[in-house]
Amino acid sequence: MNKFTKAERQGQSKFFAYHEPGFGGFRGSAYRLDPASFERNLAPSIRNVVPVYFEQKGIQWHTHSNHGLSSQVCCLNFLAPLTQKPKMLAGLVQAALGGDEPTMLPVEEGPDGQWFVGFEWIGGDYLNEGGKSGTRSRGANATSADAVLMFERGGKQETLLIEWKYTESYGARISPNGNATRLNRYENLAFSPDGPILADLGLVLDDFFWEPFYQLLRQQMLAFQMEKARENGADVVRVLHLSPTGNSALKAVTAPKLREYGSDFAAVWQKLLQFPDRFKSLDISSAFQPILQIAGGTEWTAYVTSRYSNLLSAPTESQMPT
Repeated sequence: MNKFTKAERQGQSKFFAYHEPGFGGFRGSAYRLDPASFERNLAPSIRNVVPVYFEQKGIQWHTHSNHGLSSQVCCLNFLAPLTQKPKMLAGLVQAALGGDEPTMLPVEEGPDGQWFVGFEWIGGDYLNEGGKSGTRSRGANATSADAVLMFERGGKQETLLIEWKYTESYGARISPNGNATRLNRYENLAFSPDGPILADLGLVLDDFFWEPFYQLLRQQMLAFQMEKARENGADVVRVLHLSPTGNSALKAVTAPKLREYGSDFAAVWQKLLQFPDRFKSLDISSAFQPILQIAGGTEWTAYVTSRYSNLLSAPTESQMPT
């Protein structure tokens, strides 16, 4: 276990002991809640609405929704309270991508009105994942983004697919079981001109079968095909990767064939893309500190700064994202 994960386990244990007494300690771990009360893993302002939203949209909860270190829950705690706050979401887009302030567009109908954020977004079945039945589930068994934003600026409409990381780290090659299916689905969608990866680098699909690169590839292919199809009117579709500054283990280049391009996974990834600006990696602190300052002393700011203080610490110069 790396230092960051150990610190977050300790921090979440203390948070639950103080804010959710009597609900922690599942299977002897203070950072795990009783599964029957998993909704207490969510910020108080979203505990009622998010489970209803998931049920209405057929979204699958990740296996450890009761776990204090769940990245799905972390993403929800930061973004779900902003579903009807387009001004704050516009500040997030500016912090992540720069440029002029965008006009946020509604993504879908939520339980309490129009939402300007969607979760576990899968888009159209451009990656041949629906099988014979053509059915897919948001949050499971299909390429998805943890969250999605849509906005307009400069006369163009954009979609932003957000991948959210917390304590994840990777190393081993993915299981070879299913490689035939992966090749059949994705081989003709990975490389330019029909996919996002440059075709003249001597790489093959098998070279990406290490996480997080396999996940990045599928999300970038999804973004590429959504843009090609102009899904929801989008002229541009990007992937935004958000992660904590302190999780340095996540930066490792795990795929052997990709190590010649550098030692930081995000910088390497951009080098492989025919359109490098379609991917952005940023630390959570840089993305959210500007809007946390605007929000002031709200319940949301108090919650995330108390529970996730380590995620909101400013990066040093050597940790600045690509």
